[in-house]
Amino acid sequence: MQKRDLSFWQMWNLSFGFFGVQIAYALQSANISRIFATLGADPHTLSFFWVLPPLMGMIVQPIVGAMSDKTWCKWGRRKPYLYVGALVAIIVMALLPNAGSFNMTVKAALAFGAIMLMLLDTSINMAMQPFKMMVGDMVNEEQKTKAYSIQSLLCNAGSLVGYLFPYIFTFLGVKNIAPEGMIPDSVTWSFYIGAAILILCVLYTGAKVKEMNPEEYAAFHGIKEQAKEEKTNLIDLLFHAPKAFWQIGLVQFFSWFAFLYMWTYTTGGIAENVWGTITTSSAEYQAAGDWTGVLFAVQAIGSILWALVIPRFKNEKVAYSTSLVLGAAGFISTYFIHDQYLLFVSFLLVGCAWAAMLALPFALLTNSLSGKSLGSYLGLFNCTICLPQIVASLVGGLILGLVGGEVVNGIQTGQITMLVVAGVSLLLGAVAVFGIKTKR
Repeated sequence: MQKRDLSFWQMWNLSFGFFGVQIAYALQSANISRIFATLGADPHTLSFFWVLPPLMGMIVQPIVGAMSDKTWCKWGRRKPYLYVGALVAIIVMALLPNAGSFNMTVKAALAFGAIMLMLLDTSINMAMQPFKMMVGDMVNEEQKTKAYSIQSLLCNAGSLVGYLFPYIFTFLGVKNIAPEGMIPDSVTWSFYIGAAILILCVLYTGAKVKEMNPEEYAAFHGIKEQAKEEKTNLIDLLFHAPKAFWQIGLVQFFSWFAFLYMWTYTTGGIAENVWGTITTSSAEYQAAGDWTGVLFAVQAIGSILWALVIPRFKNEKVAYSTSLVLGAAGFISTYFIHDQYLLFVSFLLVGCAWAAMLALPFALLTNSLSGKSLGSYLGLFNCTICLPQIVASLVGGLILGLVGGEVVNGIQTGQITMLVVAGVSLLLGAVAVFGIKTKR
């Protein structure tokens, strides 16, 4: 069977729901540390709350991948998992920002928030993975880089909206400060609106995309009848994974290790470095929290622009390594900048790394895989995203204690140094890129 080319709009529709899912993910990324710090979490333990999202991703995504490989029903192959994940996500998005509003003790509020965070990331992972799989299912090898670049574009557009929501609501007059232990209304309403957009976007992709039936899929991917009947489990797949799976996974480790520290420590770092405060209940700290969303939005803009440049590189590995080096320069430069607007340059550069991380690993990997167990492999590959975040979360407090400043009133100063650590990690990833060997 000749592998047909898809039009731009067909590839756009395949990934459009990612726009809504990424709004939810951006709200989580930019506001979780702010939420838990406001609820009373100590900076030394702040990274521990970030163990839950990747841990759930490691459990959920391989299961979703393996199950969806075997799912053929009237609603589709990947789409049923997309619908369930989106439904759970919108419920949790309504509950999470209210963690401090139920008259609970600090410990109880933190525990409730942690459970909601776990459920939110589980549902986002469940909704996110089908989009990556559908591109792998329905796009031929020659168009994969373009299709994943479109997905990266939509992903970053969603990030841009999600990151800016608290800042926009504050600008519109919604309260940005709240009693101690309470989450500001600007954050709460951001989660509400984000949930509404999420479900609309997912329904759009569900209506516009028709997945292949089993016969079409087998013909498209050249899967023989005997291969279709073979039973495989996830452990067997790992043992027989192509070398590219592990080589790209090493780059993923350094990349996602870095970004976990960006999400965890940017608010505290710029609050001290730019606003001169470490007090979480102060108006200055909450202003830094809003500005973190703006900076992450700038990162998304940089990522959107760089996603247009990546396909112009003749060599994917050169594009990948160059992107990570630019991101490393962005992270390291934050240590030396004390002006909130100059940080725009830093986060534009960070966006270059993010654009490459969203597109190139999946393009390189899926071109090294057959279609037979593609969903399972993509689910397993998500562990190369989750595991480094878990490791970074567990050692974050230790590293902060080594590279940070003094402890003042129980709060560790010098959190901005963790972004320098992130930059060094990206440089290691840039070197590891040249160890990748793929076969088309």
